[in-house]
Amino acid sequence: MAAQLVLVTGASSGIGEATAKRYGAGGAHVLLLARNAERLNAVAHAIREAGGEATPYRVDLSDVAALDETAARITRDLGTPDILINNAGSGRWSPVVETTAEEALGMIAVPYLAGFNLTRAFLPAMLARRSGNIVFITSPASYLALPNASAYIAARRAVAGLAETLQSELWGTGLVVTLVVLGTVETPYWEHNPGSRENLPKTNPRLFPVLTPVQAASIIVDGTAQGRAFVVKPGIYRALFVLNALFPRQVARQMRRASRKSSSASS
Repeated sequence: MAAQLVLVTGASSGIGEATAKRYGAGGAHVLLLARNAERLNAVAHAIREAGGEATPYRVDLSDVAALDETAARITRDLGTPDILINNAGSGRWSPVVETTAEEALGMIAVPYLAGFNLTRAFLPAMLARRSGNIVFITSPASYLALPNASAYIAARRAVAGLAETLQSELWGTGLVVTLVVLGTVETPYWEHNPGSRENLPKTNPRLFPVLTPVQAASIIVDGTAQGRAFVVKPGIYRALFVLNALFPRQVARQMRRASRKSSSASS
C-alpha cells in the first residue's frame, strides 16, 4: 500500500474521514476531497501527525467545472489515483411531498453525478495504465423500496446501477470496480439531515447493528484490497436483497410495517 495514491471524496467527516485515516496509516498518500476546507485541513493534519501523507483539495463535487479542474490539478501535481473512493453523499430521508425539487436535484448531483464525473475524469488514464480500483459507497436503499425516502433511494439506486454497469463495461481492462453497501453508520450525517433518522424503518439491533465510521472504513479498505465486486455489511442485508428480488410485495409490506413502527416510536 505504500506506493498507492488514494482519493477519498467526502473526506472531511464520518466514513470518508475514517477511510482516509485508515489508508494514511497504511502508508498511502491520501487525497482528501470535500467542501469544508477547515475540516479537510484538520483531517490532513491528523494523518500527517500519525506519520502518513495527505493532500486536501477543497471542491464542491456538484460543480462539474470545479470537479474537472480539481481532477486535472491532481493529475498535474501527483498523477492518476490508484484507488478512487466515491464516498461523498448527500440527501435527507423524507417523503416526496416533503422533498423540494432542489433537494431531489442535489441528491442526484451528489452522490451519483459526482461519482460519475470523477470516475470519468480519471478513467482514461486508468485504462491506459491498465490498473486501478474504483469504489462506490451506497446504502441498502439501493436495493430496497423503503418508504419515506423516495429521492434518496432514487439517487442511491443510480449509484448502484453505475457501479454494476462499470463492472461489466471494464471487464478485462485490469481495473476493479467495487460496490460497498453499508447499513446504518453513526456519523454526522444524522445531525446534518434532521428528520432522517425518524424515517428509518425500525429494525432489530442484534440483526442490523449500527456501524461506527471506523468499522465502515475497515470494510471498505479490506473489500477493496481483496478486489471484491460486492461488499455488504451487515451481511443479513444480502439475504434481504435476495428475498426482495423473489418476493418484492412481501418485503415491501414488511418495510411499510417497520416504517410505521419507527414513526410511532418517534412521535
